[in-house]
Amino acid sequence: MSPLSEPEQQCLLRLARQAIEAAVLAAESAPFTCPEGPLTQQAGAFVTLHKSGRLRGCMGNIESPRPLHQTVCDCARSAALRDPRFDPVSAAEIPHLHIEISVLSPLEEARPDKVEVGRHGLFVSRGYQRGLLLPQVATKYRWDREKFLDETCLKAGLPADAWRRGARIQVFTAQIFAEPASPSRTSHHAA
Repeated sequence: MSPLSEPEQQCLLRLARQAIEAAVLAAESAPFTCPEGPLTQQAGAFVTLHKSGRLRGCMGNIESPRPLHQTVCDCARSAALRDPRFDPVSAAEIPHLHIEISVLSPLEEARPDKVEVGRHGLFVSRGYQRGLLLPQVATKYRWDREKFLDETCLKAGLPADAWRRGARIQVFTAQIFAEPASPSRTSHHAA
């Protein structure tokens, strides 16, 4: 998929906010019109919510059989209501949420020495255990390649060094964009 244009990014951010509002307020979602092209193609995506600069929810799909705009709406609702690390978002919190979207490239197999911190996101798996960290996580915490691999293994519920002992390593890139910062919203990257 080609990089999304600014209008396409803004469309996805508006749709994500509408999906969150409709889900939290149990309201009927307003009909929307999305442009043709990239937003109707299938792609994985993650939606990350921040409140006062802190993570408030993050959910996504590595790959999706649905059009990107629908995937983003599904992920936005899930980030607001179903992230098991947090209570569901309340109506009072909605104006204070800052939305960030990561549109993912397809997964590619990679050797550990080919992982590029700041460019790649990681997906590590062994059997049913799987863990994913977005590219911006390693940058935010200033991890080197080995620490990034260790932390992704831990997220999968594997020993930190599982990447050295046969765990499957896959990489992806992401186009990351967010709502503009405002006084009630502070922009920080996802975890």
